[in-house]
This record gives sequence, C-alpha cells and structure tokens, in this order.
Amino acid sequence: MALLDDVDTIRSVDPGNMYNLIFDFPEQLAQALKLSEGWNVRKNDFIDIKNIVVVGMGGSAIGGDLVRSLLLDRLQVPFQVCRNYRLPEFVDDETLVIVSSYSGNTEETLEALDDALARKAQIATITTGGMLEEIAKLNDLPIAYLPTGYPPRAALGYSFVPVLMLLEKIGLIKGAGKEIAATVKMLEKNREMYIEDVPTSDNPAKNLAERMLAKIPIIYTGPTVTDTVGVRWKGQFCENGKNLTFVNHFPEFNHNELVGWSDPIGPHTEHLMVIILHDGGDHPKIVRRMEIVKRIIEKHGIDVVDIQSSGDSVLERMFSLIQLGDFTSYYLAVVNDADPTPVEAIDTLKKALA
Repeated sequence: MALLDDVDTIRSVDPGNMYNLIFDFPEQLAQALKLSEGWNVRKNDFIDIKNIVVVGMGGSAIGGDLVRSLLLDRLQVPFQVCRNYRLPEFVDDETLVIVSSYSGNTEETLEALDDALARKAQIATITTGGMLEEIAKLNDLPIAYLPTGYPPRAALGYSFVPVLMLLEKIGLIKGAGKEIAATVKMLEKNREMYIEDVPTSDNPAKNLAERMLAKIPIIYTGPTVTDTVGVRWKGQFCENGKNLTFVNHFPEFNHNELVGWSDPIGPHTEHLMVIILHDGGDHPKIVRRMEIVKRIIEKHGIDVVDIQSSGDSVLERMFSLIQLGDFTSYYLAVVNDADPTPVEAIDTLKKALA
C-alpha cells in the first residue's frame, strides 16, 4: 500500500485538521459571499476613485493579488497590493485603500493604515478584530468582519471575496457575485477527486505530492491568470508541506533565470523538479515559450510536470488550480511526515521581533 493510500497514516500527522479546512473551502467561499453581501457599504461611500491599493501581508494579502489578476482585463483604474509599512507615494484622497489583516494585529498593515489616514485616503477594512478593528471604529471606517479560528492561509476565501465584492458594491465591476457562486459549485464537484479515500493512482493531488518527495519544486506560470496562483502554490507547499519551493513567471524569467538551467547543473539535478501551470487564456507566445523551456529543462533529466487549469470563467480556472495546490500541499506534509498546521519559523521570527 502506498503511503498516501493509508488514511490512518494521513490523519495521524494532522491533529489540527488542516484537511478539513482545505476540503471545506467551497463552503468558505459561499460563506464569504454571504458575509460580503451583508457588508453595509454603498456606492456613494466611495467617490471619484482614481486608484486602488490593498494593504496586507501573507494570507491576508494574497486575496488582493488574486483580485488583481482576475480583474486585469476588466478594471478601469490601477490596482496594487502593498506589502509594506508605508504606502506608495501616489496614495491620496482619491485612492481606495482596502486594509486587510485577519488577526487585526499585523504590524506592517497597521502602520500602513496610519499612513492612509494621514493621507486622507478612502479606507475600508477587513479583519476579525484586534487593533485594526479598534482603529477602524475610532475613525468610523467600514469593517468587514471575518469568522475567527482560521490560520490566515486557510482563510483565503475571506481575504479574497470581500475585496472583490466591495469593488462590485461601489460600482467598479459587475457580476462578481454570480461568478463566485458558480465557482463554488465547480469546486464542490472537483474536490471529490482529491479526497483522502481516493487512491494515489486516481488522485492528482496525491500523485503530485509523491513526485515531490525529497525534491525542491520550482513553479513556473504565465504572467496573468496564473501568476498569483503560483505564489499561492509556493506558499502552501512551504507552510503546509514544510517543503522549500520557488516560483517565477513567463516570460520574465526567460531573460535571466533560464540561464541557470545550463550545464553544469550537476549534483542538483536529482533534488529539483519543475511544475508549469497552464491556462487556456495564456498568450500564444507564452504557450510557445512554455513548450520550448520544458524541452530545455528536461534535457538535464529534470522532472517537469504540466498542470492545466479547468473551468468556464477566469475565476473558475484560477480556483481550480488553487484547490489542487492546496490538497497537494496537504499530502506533501504527509509524505514529509510533518504536521501541516504549525508555522514554527514564522512564530520564532515574530517573537524575536517583539
């Protein structure tokens, strides 16, 4: 019996029930949509918006990145994610600043919020509470309240949906609610192939996790639909799977990093693998580059895995890949004999900073 076909072994490494959080992600998206629809903000609350900045870190910021990727061809104003203590210099009273911190106590985010207040930006907040809630109440800022009890990386629906729905509520986009509802149905159907009872031979997430054993994955994506998805995969493999992972994007890395795949790669070969994330909306020249680069890398004996998105809409295609990556990260933790929930290195850093 393969390691990942033993359900008792799988469950033994997961006392924090990360599996359940990943499995229940479609329900989380649906709940986030319901909460966002009840968020008491109106179009007239935000006027003459010339640009948008989402402020956050880690799991709270990646929701903003996904919105940026999703709306690249739809949004009429510039959109940027800020992972810093200070906002970009262009932020002013015609900027919508969406401040997202799941804990409400992220130091970088709170300092950036002070910066936004000083610049008289138009601000909305997303949090479970903490100092962010206190500051928002003190300054009469809109607050989207999130359910507590999740590791931030397992609360992606709550960092993504409120940002997207806020933009719909204030009239910058249309149709987001319907897209989310359709994506929920797709994810509910797709997760059946990833569940713990499905054997490795028929389970794409288990199969990929087994191929990654004792390897450092390098994820390559296109520059649009899949760019943030690749970052999500990297983060999940590192945090859940306890497996160092890197990510880069076509075509940029073709102008620098590609040269690293030259002779001699030598002793590194057996420890590396490449995952290429594909999407039906990739530019034809990106597709061609992916084909050529795959051949270049395979000449060195490197395992290259092609992963294709699925779904009718851009949102469905993005989240089809996210779902596969999340399940894979879980099974990667199992093959690495690691509890997927703790993030001890981050906790150590926070204590040292404090």
